[in-house]
Amino acid sequence: MLSRVRVWLNRTYAENVFFMDQLRRNPSDRAVEIHATHGDPDSPVLAAADTADLEPEGLSPAAYVEYALDQCARRGIDVFVPRLHQAAIVAHRAEFAAAGTALLAPTPEAVAVFEDKATAYEAVRSVGVPVPPWWRVRSTEDLLAAVGELEAAGHQVCFKPAVGAGGVGFRVITRAPFSLAGLAGFPGPYVQLDLVVEALRRAEEPVDWLVMPRLEQPEVSVDCLTGPDNRVRLAVGRTKNGRRRGFTLDEQWLEPARLIAEGFGLHHLSNIQFRMLGDRPVLLDVNTRPAGGLHQLSLCGVNAPWAAVQLALGEDPGFIEPPFLGQDYTVVSGLRPLLPAELSRRRVEETEVLLPAVPSPVQSASAAEVLPL
Repeated sequence: MLSRVRVWLNRTYAENVFFMDQLRRNPSDRAVEIHATHGDPDSPVLAAADTADLEPEGLSPAAYVEYALDQCARRGIDVFVPRLHQAAIVAHRAEFAAAGTALLAPTPEAVAVFEDKATAYEAVRSVGVPVPPWWRVRSTEDLLAAVGELEAAGHQVCFKPAVGAGGVGFRVITRAPFSLAGLAGFPGPYVQLDLVVEALRRAEEPVDWLVMPRLEQPEVSVDCLTGPDNRVRLAVGRTKNGRRRGFTLDEQWLEPARLIAEGFGLHHLSNIQFRMLGDRPVLLDVNTRPAGGLHQLSLCGVNAPWAAVQLALGEDPGFIEPPFLGQDYTVVSGLRPLLPAELSRRRVEETEVLLPAVPSPVQSASAAEVLPL
């Protein structure tokens, strides 16, 4: 009988409740216990886990590594899926291995390349993957020069932090004056150029932005599973065009994704995103972690989280070809249980929290689920 596998996810996204569900419903019928930690006591991943701890706040990356090593030793963690402080953690892979824990994460070199979007664009361009034109902007003069060149080439201009995730800080520049139209409906990504310039002039510290053309849909996110031998075991594209989502195995998306994953040591799970610049796909972003939407590959008959855990444990799942491509679908919000308030607020070190048997309506949070179109 195969032994139980103990998996830890640290301060991960709410959508990874589905990642956890798939680990438990693995095709090997192997027992999986999940440990989760988070800084937010109301994160649904804490309620979805078998055991959960609140993370200490304010730890430096080095101190967090010590905390993580202690968690792995005390909890008997077999596989650690790090999101917070990923760069610091993967630099200590040997120490985790000595504690009996495999890291489901890329090499330190890969994390360093893709932490910074400008560095990433330069690196992937050097191996032949198309990227959009971009400017690294730190001042008002830099911004105006970049906007001028892009607009002269007929592009709508956008910017985002050179270091960041999840679309935080993404804005689209407009020259239209602010009006009541900007106050109608829900807030959008558009911001007036004169407001950005004024904010830059008043800023006490320089910014670090990437300024580039606004790329068009479809957006294709290629989920890759790559072994420590730098060979991709799985690559499937998830397409997004407005509300409609779907899947693709078109090589115009998969070939550059494989080139990046294999060429830069993106071991285990990564997510490589493309959009259109005119009539050609270009790189949008590279995530050195499992995507929040990874569970959607279940619509293609693939359990990517479990295959990744197998690979981390040295149990190579081999090359995985989806048995079919699922029908088009959309994403809607659903309910997930939360821990009871009296438990979730308790900040007692090393407290193991058990889940409520039946969640009440007030113990719920929104999570994205998929429905067919």
